[in-house]
Amino acid sequence: MSVLVYIEPREGKFKKSSFELVSYGQRVATALNQAFHLLVIGKASKEEIGTLGQYGALNIIHVADDLALDDQVFTGIVAKVAKQKEASFIVIAHNLTGRAVAPRLAIRLNAGLATAVNGLPVSYQPLVVNKKAFSGKTLIQQEIVSPIKVLTLSQNTAGITESVVTPSIEDYKIEAVKAATNVVSTEVQSGKVLLTEAEIIVSGGRGMRGPENWKPLEELAQILGAATACSRPVSDEGWRPHHEHVGQTGKVVAPTLYFALGISGAIQHLAGISSSKVIVAVNKDPEAPIFPAADYGIVGDLQTILPKMTEAFRKFKAS
Repeated sequence: MSVLVYIEPREGKFKKSSFELVSYGQRVATALNQAFHLLVIGKASKEEIGTLGQYGALNIIHVADDLALDDQVFTGIVAKVAKQKEASFIVIAHNLTGRAVAPRLAIRLNAGLATAVNGLPVSYQPLVVNKKAFSGKTLIQQEIVSPIKVLTLSQNTAGITESVVTPSIEDYKIEAVKAATNVVSTEVQSGKVLLTEAEIIVSGGRGMRGPENWKPLEELAQILGAATACSRPVSDEGWRPHHEHVGQTGKVVAPTLYFALGISGAIQHLAGISSSKVIVAVNKDPEAPIFPAADYGIVGDLQTILPKMTEAFRKFKAS
């Protein structure tokens, strides 16, 4: 039996979320006294793949073929490798791909499924994991009794542990697969920090008072090397693009630091940011729902406070 982790490079590089998944798999394999296999699907250089050995990836299977963006194709590859390696424990990121692949994979392997898992298992015999429920308001424990387990891991919940090894990289060739999805064109966002991978996010709500007031927020994000985001009312009004919408009906994020600027804190928004390590809120309403969820809160006029915050961080970065 073995532990299998599936990750993807982005533009040939691996991000922090991938290192967290590798660390997680290595630690689970050690706890279960099982072999650990890492499946990489996507183009990346041998040197880049070799860096995964810093986190305990001893056995790496690499599928470098040009594949259509089709979750059914990815599911088939992961299922095939899982069967060949006799994997009893399979871990995927809780992102758009993971949320599509994991249920399909569980059905194919007749496996138990736990999604949006927080951290390492509470116990292994039986397997019990923590996960958030009720829009992130509470933590529940889920037990999986099936011989094969499939998990999706929430970002920034398990940490990164170095366990340096020299990896063996196996090039894995797949048979030609006809994808169910017909990809007409693709657009790759570059030059910006992706929300789902950002360590710091600066997010604005209706307290920004209009799209013309967004420049100070963008300036703060640039100083911090952060991604920009917004609440749903802001994207619905057309102040910001929809891909920046964070919340239960938008992107679910888990940064180390989240700035909620002029965001009241509707339950749908809180559900999308509840995994943030530290939340800093600025709002003129002392009764705003965002404050009980925040680690630090500033009550006051955002138009006055934001420039002062930006200047303070600029001086701090320059020091």
